[in-house]
Amino acid sequence: MRARLAADFERFGRELPREWAAHVRDAYRVDLRARYLGVELPHPIGKASGQLSLKQEQLEADATAGLAFVVLKTVIAEDDRGTRQMAAWATHETRMTVERRRARDGRDGWTVTWKGRGWDRSLADYCALVRTGREIAKGGGPLCVPSAKYHLPPLGEPFAEAEYRHTTSALADAWGAPPLLLEFDFSPTLAGDRLADERGQILRWIEEVPRQLRATDVNLRVALKLMNARFDDAFQQEMLRVGLGSDADALVVFNRLWDAERRVAYGGWDLSDRNLRVLASRAGDGRIPLIATGNVTTGRTLLDYARQGAESAELHTFFQLPLGEYPATHGSRTQRALHALVFDPTDGLIAGMLDLEGQAIIPRRGGELHFMDVAAGTSRNPSS
Repeated sequence: MRARLAADFERFGRELPREWAAHVRDAYRVDLRARYLGVELPHPIGKASGQLSLKQEQLEADATAGLAFVVLKTVIAEDDRGTRQMAAWATHETRMTVERRRARDGRDGWTVTWKGRGWDRSLADYCALVRTGREIAKGGGPLCVPSAKYHLPPLGEPFAEAEYRHTTSALADAWGAPPLLLEFDFSPTLAGDRLADERGQILRWIEEVPRQLRATDVNLRVALKLMNARFDDAFQQEMLRVGLGSDADALVVFNRLWDAERRVAYGGWDLSDRNLRVLASRAGDGRIPLIATGNVTTGRTLLDYARQGAESAELHTFFQLPLGEYPATHGSRTQRALHALVFDPTDGLIAGMLDLEGQAIIPRRGGELHFMDVAAGTSRNPSS
């Protein structure tokens, strides 16, 4: 199998087949099927909300690459009069800068910085993108999930219920057959905002947002995308505890760190180290499924998150590296990223799964290794 993996790595570096997940199962007896908000996926790798998921042509390219799911750019919620309490987040994106970021321990990683925030066009335009995503998914493309930021009030103030009702209903109409899948984005830029100064305020949002969404009477499943707050690990663990006890259907854990000096959110190895450290503290509470995010740049890192309960992972930075940083020589950035994440003979997903088998951490069932067995909590310690 190791020799075959090396050969596939070389071969698929020139052309990655769209049905590569089926090839992995046939060739290696490794079943990569995963889940996002209860929906079965052919494998666990998806794209996080951002500048790479706001156009039809981007979604079509991801379909060609065989990506499992895409979270659309985050829309800023509004009421039936068009009023948006979080209007400051509907800021046009400036050019993104991909740059190296050295971790505290000296490892070089990658981060992307930009000054923009959420979707800056109309809700009607966003709903048109949701409908486009549904058609692409029906044609065998990735699951395309809307993302939204709704009103997050200061302590003592009510939620803008009209905003929750109107935007959720509009998204549900665009989505079609229920349940609506929705990601609520606690944007990392919020970490640098005065709104995020109060710990009690943040915990209230995490607990109350799913209730506000349920009160719209829309049949939905909601994933809360939690930010890394500016506070210490103990508070991040408290955020996780509250999220796991909320009415959410899944938690996306956790978005980027905050650089107070440069006033930008950032990623890299410090991000994944902190995320995995916080997740390891949750004492095996698996009531709410997890979705990984944060410096997923190798298949082994993805498996580290899976061993903490993540049923899938959404990436952003790794789909934007300079072309010369990918081992593949042909294809879109999405194709090149998937090639490295899955087929790298040392750090790829297949190699990591085979190593977990060799360490007697996961067994073969029916002759196959299963990604979901890793996510089911066979071990709660990150692999070395």
